[in-house]
Amino acid sequence: MTVYSQHPNRGKVQILATYRGPGGVVSSTVTSVDDSARAAPIVDALNRISACATVPVSVWDTRGDRVRSYPDDHLAALTAPSVRGELLEGAHSLWYEKATWLLHQALTDLDAATAAVPAPVQKAITAELETEARGLRDALVEYSEGIEIPETENQRYWDFQSPFVAFEGGLEGLSAEDRERLNRMERGATAEQLRQGVADLRLLLDAHARCTNAEAMFMDDFTITDDPFDYYLNVDAPRPNGKHGRDDWRIEIGLWVSDLDDPDDLTSATGQTVVSCFRPAPPTVAEIVTLLNRSGGRSEQLAAWAKTPVGEALDGTDFVVTQRYDN
Repeated sequence: MTVYSQHPNRGKVQILATYRGPGGVVSSTVTSVDDSARAAPIVDALNRISACATVPVSVWDTRGDRVRSYPDDHLAALTAPSVRGELLEGAHSLWYEKATWLLHQALTDLDAATAAVPAPVQKAITAELETEARGLRDALVEYSEGIEIPETENQRYWDFQSPFVAFEGGLEGLSAEDRERLNRMERGATAEQLRQGVADLRLLLDAHARCTNAEAMFMDDFTITDDPFDYYLNVDAPRPNGKHGRDDWRIEIGLWVSDLDDPDDLTSATGQTVVSCFRPAPPTVAEIVTLLNRSGGRSEQLAAWAKTPVGEALDGTDFVVTQRYDN
């Protein structure tokens, strides 16, 4: 429920926390660091932590035929690093578990950003996270149980369905559109299918975060694509509800074919699969990272892989071609 920013002041850079208080929107200094380069990753991580902690407790869970609240278990990780691993263990719902994965990533990034700062700065940031977590917990108790919290001068206000965060719920993965899309993907899934879907989603998120291929993108939450131009690579995980013919893991290399008279004009084109590597069991994160790094946004690499015969692995990877679609 807080927005973070940086501000130069007397040769230092202040990290500011801005929030709604009793007198309106106010800012206070969290700490100061030597320069903007040091402040930027701290501010970015704090903003993502604030959004990932706040948004899930600020919206309704409308799956199925009920309206209820999302869990607030993730708030413990803000102040207790020992329980941070629990952010990656649940299977509540696709969207909530993606939000907790994003929170884990943001907390990890904050650790990296503050590893080399002086101890007083680290202590101040720890205190800030404690303030944020305490404020959210108090507000949730007041909202859900009607227990009025005594007002204080530095109190931070929280409003259900109106989170005060830098991304306004628009951080990739937190928006209403993302939530509804993931809700549709799990609609009709059994508890076991949902559990496996959450595991597959985390696997793709981990692989995408760890790869060095800057061109690799999430097309949706169960596909990573590398689409340099004429050829494309898709890493597809099964859909949790088994719809759209997605029952297995699939590595697909395809070719864009122009829909226009000029075959070189790909402004309007249709993708045609050239080779597929089907797997009944999930690959490892390392296998996907190797694939994406070797692809590297390079059409020539994808063109070479597209020539791989059935039964042979894509060069430099562990993915074996199981089907060709030669015309």
